[in-house]
Amino acid sequence: MAQVYLSLGSNLEPQRYLPAAIAALRERFGAIAVSPAYRSRSVGFDGADFVNLAVGLDTELSPEALNDWLHALEDSHGRRRDLPRYSDRTLDIDIVFYDALVLDGPGHLQIPRKELRHAFVLRPIADIAPAFLHPRSGLSMAELWAAFPAEHEPLTVEQLPD
Repeated sequence: MAQVYLSLGSNLEPQRYLPAAIAALRERFGAIAVSPAYRSRSVGFDGADFVNLAVGLDTELSPEALNDWLHALEDSHGRRRDLPRYSDRTLDIDIVFYDALVLDGPGHLQIPRKELRHAFVLRPIADIAPAFLHPRSGLSMAELWAAFPAEHEPLTVEQLPD
């Protein structure tokens, strides 16, 4: 079993799509860790605010199979792949960490994700996995978050329905 951390985000009806994604992840993977949700400005384009959170889970799926499963989950919740990469979306799920694996693969499969340099990915993972070590730097998520210039990317806690 691999220990995996995912980043989930939405800026189109996040109150609908994020809880639905969490429910689907629980149904498929059982017990999962879920971080608080955070609202932040969109990055890379002018769009509505995003709501992001992190999920930790254990899986027997390979990174490629997990990525395929997550893409199918996104698609089943209205994710459009015919739009520019940086655009509004109902659901965006990325594998940020898969054990200590470092991988650049097909289908934007990049582990660890470069988006970890943003507060909206780093903070939620630090919340649920403060001791997890980044496979490249060897620093813990708590150490990375403590060194992050949080004032440059403000986050506000967002309540999601259960």
